[in-house]
Amino acid sequence: MTLESTFAKRLGNVETSAIRELFKLLAKPGIISFAGGFPDASMFDIDGIKAATDKALGDTAGAVLQYGATEGYNPLRAGLSKHMATKGVTVSPEGLIITTGSQQALDLIGKTMINEGDNVIVEAPTFLATIQCFRLYGANIIGAPIDGHGVQVDRLEELIKAHKPKLVYLIPSFGNPSGALLSMERRKQILALAVKYKTLIVEDDPYGELYFDASATAVAPRSMLSMASEVPGSLDWLAFAGSFSKVMSPGLRVGWLIAPPALLAKATMCKQFSDAHTSNLSQAIAANYLASGSMPAALVKVRKVYAARAKTMETCLIAEFGDAMRFTAPKGGMFFWANLTGARGQSTDVAALAKAAIANNVAFVPGAPFFAHDADMTALRFSFATANEDLIREGVTRLGQAFRSI
Repeated sequence: MTLESTFAKRLGNVETSAIRELFKLLAKPGIISFAGGFPDASMFDIDGIKAATDKALGDTAGAVLQYGATEGYNPLRAGLSKHMATKGVTVSPEGLIITTGSQQALDLIGKTMINEGDNVIVEAPTFLATIQCFRLYGANIIGAPIDGHGVQVDRLEELIKAHKPKLVYLIPSFGNPSGALLSMERRKQILALAVKYKTLIVEDDPYGELYFDASATAVAPRSMLSMASEVPGSLDWLAFAGSFSKVMSPGLRVGWLIAPPALLAKATMCKQFSDAHTSNLSQAIAANYLASGSMPAALVKVRKVYAARAKTMETCLIAEFGDAMRFTAPKGGMFFWANLTGARGQSTDVAALAKAAIANNVAFVPGAPFFAHDADMTALRFSFATANEDLIREGVTRLGQAFRSI
């Protein structure tokens, strides 16, 4: 007998992230990376976060350095209640819990909802960590096809009818990896499906604030949670995971979960077993920063920069690949999702392109790991968030050279 032979059987359902493994190659000097899913650290509001930290370590230092309630730091819960109200969502501070990043919210949903063998529907493609998380709890993951406007509702309904899933997981706004924006019409239709089939919908919204529309009247896409009052009964079948990772700082590890009371209570119980509570200091910093009113102005800058980078990447990809690559330009978020088309007999071998790209000092993520099954081997993901426009131009040029070499 070896130690490995005694590991939990559920570990056989998952493996190390292919994307995390790719990061090991990115230490190569001079490489331009479109592979990561990180926000640009140069865009963090350091001064605002420092002021929020100083305040947290002022009069309330004793409290924020102490153990806290599993449900979360009360000033942050109250602040998030007000924040969500600006997004059209009415939720009391007691109607949400603070999580260690939104990924913990998803893990808590997995713990509370999924039994071995349960069916779970996700978008195809979707966030790799969610596939891994739900598989760890024994879920049978079923992919619902998407297009440029998000998940295809008619196919989703067919899959719900056929598989009777325990839950459906969606990233409606500028999803990772697809960058797609689920249309408002489809959002209402999905809420109606939740009621019709008594199926929990999990709405993950880490990117909704990163929209590119710079007009004075522009607002974030409406969440399904904000639309639930228009679809009677849907609030009983909807959970919402929010996060500050892409709009404030991922290092704070602050997210939140809004869910029906019974689910929220069970998730809180499971969180007690996981980490007792999210860091009080991180929560206090987030609460102070949110209360300071600094985030909207900081986000205007981030949106402007990301929008310009996305446009540069779009222009460069078209120039280098033409009809050999197909994509829908994103309207927000951090990602391009593309396919090699094979036009004019050119290659559709993404694995070969990834290898040639690394050799030419540029990196992206092949799309296959983002599928639970039946992976699209012609797909690939680019992130434009951390490379400036000059690096994007140079990186796409290198990528085009690599493509023509295979």
